[in-house]
Amino acid sequence: MENLSEIVDSLYVKVEDLIKKNQQLNQLNAEMEATLTKERQHHSETTHTLNQLREEAETLRVSNAMLGSEQFKRETKLKINTLIREIDTCISQLSG
Repeated sequence: MENLSEIVDSLYVKVEDLIKKNQQLNQLNAEMEATLTKERQHHSETTHTLNQLREEAETLRVSNAMLGSEQFKRETKLKINTLIREIDTCISQLSG
C-alpha cells in the first residue's frame, strides 16, 4: 500500500508541474499573439505609408516631366502620345 501511495503522490506532483507549465505556455502564447497582432498592425501601417510615398514620388515625377525637365521630356512625350491614342480610340468608338 505504501508503494501505491508513493506512486500516487509522485503522479500528483507531476500533474501539478504539468499544469503549471501549461499555464505558463498559455500565458506565453497570449503574449506572443498580442505581439503578433501589434506587428501585423505595424506592418499594415508601414505598407500604407510606403504606398503613399510611392504615389507621391510618382506625382512628383510626373510634375517634373510636365515642367519640361530634360530628364523626363521623352517620357512625357510618350505619355502624351499614349493619352492621344486612347482619346482617338474613344472617339472612334463613339463615332462608330
